[in-house]
Amino acid sequence: MQEDPGGSKLPGKPAEKLLQLQKEAAGCSLCELRKTCSQVVFGEGNFSTRLMLVGEGPGAEEDRLGRPFVGRAGQLLDRILAAAEIKREDVYITNVVKCRPPSNRLPLQPEVDACYPYLRAQIELVNPEIVLCLGALATRTLYDKNAAITRVRGQWKEKDGRCILATFHPAALLRDPSKKKFAWEDFKKIMAVYRNTQKEVADE
Repeated sequence: MQEDPGGSKLPGKPAEKLLQLQKEAAGCSLCELRKTCSQVVFGEGNFSTRLMLVGEGPGAEEDRLGRPFVGRAGQLLDRILAAAEIKREDVYITNVVKCRPPSNRLPLQPEVDACYPYLRAQIELVNPEIVLCLGALATRTLYDKNAAITRVRGQWKEKDGRCILATFHPAALLRDPSKKKFAWEDFKKIMAVYRNTQKEVADE
């Protein structure tokens, strides 16, 4: 099976379309963010996974390396995934916006709107059964535009045939460690559904 430079598995035609979309995103100029970032951080992971994680936007380390969630927040996410017995390489990870906002500020709504077609296409092509929204922006973008993360986190929502769950962004856990216990409760819910879908595949 072919792999891209980031190690993502390429199971067939949807993956080819995803790689083409990644090339298109690299030349995107639909908003001002591309002018101030070093590179587009599109996403990485298993192109045929049942679990997709969506964050907010790249930070400084992500912008430098061209990979999502590789800074301090990403390292914490890796530890959470390991504790949940979910391999990072088995899931797909991306962000709402693909370019780093200046000074790591929250992406503005016009920037989110400009980048959303890429995210929507990623979801359609990867076709995950489970989508985990990491943080308030991803939650408002994919879960409910009026949602407050503190109110809806941990509550499953079915949308477009997918199971969507929201939890705190790992960066929020670094700022406020008291939130870690709530995030772990959310990940335990992800674990239960993810393992069930994995078992169903194994039994087919």
